[in-house]
Amino acid sequence: MSRLRTALIAWDYPPSASGLAVAAREIAESLAAAGAEAHVYTLDRQGSEVIEGVRVIGCQPPEGGAGPWLRRRAAIGHLVAPRWFAARIAADHRQRPFDCLEATNWYAPGAFASRIPDLPFVTRHSTPAISTGAISGGLRDRMDGRYACRLEATTARRSAGHIFNTQSHGEKVRALYGLDEAAPQAVIGLSLPPERLARAAGAPYPPAGEELRLLSVGRAEARKGFDCLMGALAILADEVATGALPRFRLDLVGIGAEDLPPLDDRARSCLTLHGRLDDAALDAAYREADLVVAPSRYESFGLVYQEALAFGRPVIGLSVDPSARRVVGDSGAGLLAADASGAALADVLRPALGDADLRLQLHRRAVAAAGRFTRQTLGKETLALYEAAREFRRQSA
Repeated sequence: MSRLRTALIAWDYPPSASGLAVAAREIAESLAAAGAEAHVYTLDRQGSEVIEGVRVIGCQPPEGGAGPWLRRRAAIGHLVAPRWFAARIAADHRQRPFDCLEATNWYAPGAFASRIPDLPFVTRHSTPAISTGAISGGLRDRMDGRYACRLEATTARRSAGHIFNTQSHGEKVRALYGLDEAAPQAVIGLSLPPERLARAAGAPYPPAGEELRLLSVGRAEARKGFDCLMGALAILADEVATGALPRFRLDLVGIGAEDLPPLDDRARSCLTLHGRLDDAALDAAYREADLVVAPSRYESFGLVYQEALAFGRPVIGLSVDPSARRVVGDSGAGLLAADASGAALADVLRPALGDADLRLQLHRRAVAAAGRFTRQTLGKETLALYEAAREFRRQSA
């Protein structure tokens, strides 16, 4: 049986540290480990090289030309990069055909490549642009965002197969995009890099101390629940001042002083800002944390949840996020607030801060839940979906 020849479109690829880049590497390397001939087309470089068994092909054009200028224009700018991807992939497909092409839905990098003849196209759905406030702001931004959302939906409807991170995520996206219910679909969780799991394995839980450490990793945006986090901080800082709660420090990774809302002195005294951290420093932050606070309203892949569990750290999140319910709620490896508000988040943080036995119990559940999503399952399940998509494409031709 010949190896499946696969192609994956990625906006960027490691060493970029973006969530989509890390996800692309996990997908590609899991496919290669499962026996596929894996290729990644990415926009963050030129040239071609083999990295950990994956052929990484840069689609960034040479400097000059109208492309970079056009990418900054409203609406039409969203078509420039997809054309770059499609031109390179189509040329390689003509030379030696691929069996399947995958792309994220995020701003539709496969908008034109999805039209390549005789090439089954699969969409792995992350957060839709509309869920990140893409249609907010001024008139120009709203027009641009609406165009991006329509482009995502149109591209996704061409797919011969769909991959979702949770069942409820799939239901939401299918309704939003108007997807063909007959197309094969699968719920497939992402893995963490083996080297990351190795560094996290056996991380000792911090002994109870005079000051607890809370860790939050992410951007200062509504989707990440930053408003809920700041609201809970203000409530709990006042309770610390009255002696109702033990002292705690909230370590914010990826956040700058300019991102903070107005806070009183009590709340500010509980904060430490770290900005961006490299992998080693982030690992150290997880090891020092008693709790990881990740109050996202919606996570595409939920990597921060998996990172926390890999280090055995309980997660405090929001029940409105399907990924949180699947990764954290189902395993009991943390506590989920009933709604997306500072008060609700404070209500679940309060018992975790005040009860050392509860924290230890949650830690043990986190350790047990770690490693549920592996490269072996990711590669096997993705290839199975590819095969189903190829068959669907043949029957629909």
